[in-house]
Amino acid sequence: MRFVIIGGDAAGMSAASRAKRNNPELEVIVLEQGHDVSYSACNIPYNIAAPEREIDDLVVRSADAFRQKQEIDLRTGHRVDAIIPEEKTISGIAQDNSSFRLSYDHLLIATGASPIRPQIDGIDLPGVFVVKNLEDGRGIKEFLKTRQVRQCVIIGMGYIALEMAEALSERAIAIDMIKPRKGLLPWLDENLAHQVRTHLDEQGVGLHDGHTLEKIVQQGEQLQVISSDMHLDCDMVIVAIGVSPNAELARQAGLQLSVSDSISVDHQLRTSVPEIFAAGDCADSYHLVTDEKTWIPLALRANRAGWAVADTVCGHPVRLAGIAGTAVFKTFAMQVARSGLTQDEATKAGFEPVSVQIQAKSRAGIYPGAQPIYVAMVGDKATGLLLGAQAVGTDQVAHRINAVAVALQAKMSVMEFTQADLAYAPPFGPTWDPFLIAANQLLKKLV
Repeated sequence: MRFVIIGGDAAGMSAASRAKRNNPELEVIVLEQGHDVSYSACNIPYNIAAPEREIDDLVVRSADAFRQKQEIDLRTGHRVDAIIPEEKTISGIAQDNSSFRLSYDHLLIATGASPIRPQIDGIDLPGVFVVKNLEDGRGIKEFLKTRQVRQCVIIGMGYIALEMAEALSERAIAIDMIKPRKGLLPWLDENLAHQVRTHLDEQGVGLHDGHTLEKIVQQGEQLQVISSDMHLDCDMVIVAIGVSPNAELARQAGLQLSVSDSISVDHQLRTSVPEIFAAGDCADSYHLVTDEKTWIPLALRANRAGWAVADTVCGHPVRLAGIAGTAVFKTFAMQVARSGLTQDEATKAGFEPVSVQIQAKSRAGIYPGAQPIYVAMVGDKATGLLLGAQAVGTDQVAHRINAVAVALQAKMSVMEFTQADLAYAPPFGPTWDPFLIAANQLLKKLV
C-alpha cells in the first residue's frame, strides 16, 4: 500500500513518521516543494532576535534523518501541480524541471498556509519581507547582517507582527506598526487590548492603526510606507497581516472547500473524497464550543492531525473532537492568552453571551513580584456554559489558559468551573486563581 503526502512540515512529517512507526512495511512518499522539512516556524522571531544563532538551529529533524532512519521516501524540490482523484494519481515538476506522476492508495494534503501580501505597489521591493518559513528567516537574517537597519515598519498587529516587534527591538531597531483597521487585536477584549497597547507604548513602539496603506516606495537605500494620511520612513518592512490556507490543489481537484477557503474535512480528516485526507493549516476543523466548522491554524492541531491520519491509514481509525482555538504569545514582557469564543463570536454562533472583566494578582499579594493579570470571561446566559476566556499580563499568564481549554473540551458550565480544584501556593498565584475570580463574577451575571 502506498501513502503519499504533499507537504513536508508539521502535519506532513508527523503523518509520515507515525505511519512508518505503525507499519514499517508501508510505502510512504513525501513530496515537498522546498528544501526545509520539520522545522520550528514558531521560533523564527526569537531566532531573528539573536544574531549569533543560525536559522538552521530551528530544524527539528533533517531530511536525511527521515530518509535514513525511518526509510521515508522524502523528495524535496518536488512541486505537485495536480491531483486526479478519479485516477488516484498526482503529477508535478521536480527540481530538475522533469515531470513526475505518482499513484496512491491514500493521499494526505498537508500544504499549509501562505502569508497574505496586500495588493499594493512596492510589496515586492528588496527589503520587504514576510515571516512564515525558514527561507523567509534566512532572508531577514542576511539582510540584517549586510545592511544597517535602524528603523523597521511592520504591516499588521497580529501574533507574528507583535512577536517581530519584540525580536527586532532586541537588535536595537526602532519599530513602527501600521494597519488599516482600528484596534490592536480585533479578537481581544477592549480592556485587555488597552493593557497591551500601553505596554507597547512604554517600549517605544509606534502604533498606527486605522491608516489605509497605499504603497511602498524606495528612496535610495531606504523605504517609505505610504498610507492615505501619513508616511513612515524605514530601512526594512515586515508584512505580517495573517495567512491563508494553501487549498488551490484541492479546489482544482474538485474537493469541497470550507471556512476561509480551507479544505473541508470530517472528524477523521477525510476530505469529500474518502481516500484523500487533509491536515494542518490548509484544512478546517470543528470548534469544540460551537460544534461548527472553523479555520484556526495552530501547530498542535497540525501535529495531532498528522498522527490521526497516519493511524487511520494504518487501520486504526482516529476521530478528532476539534479545537477551542487556544493560543498564547508574548510581546516584550506582555503575555496574551485566549481559548474559546469572544463575546462577538458567541453572539454570531447563536449564544446569549454574558461577559466579565476582572483584575487580579499573578501571585499572592504579599509575595515579591506579584503583577496584575487582566481576565475577560464569557458564558452563555441560556445554558450556563463556559464559552471562552482571555488574559493578559506580564507574569504567569500563558499557562493558566490551559485550565480554560480543558474546561471547554469537557463542556463545563461556569458553575462547574468555579469548583475546579486549581493549585495554589504564594509564588504561583493567589488563593483564588484569577480565572476562578472571573468565573465567580461571571456566575453572578448568569444566575
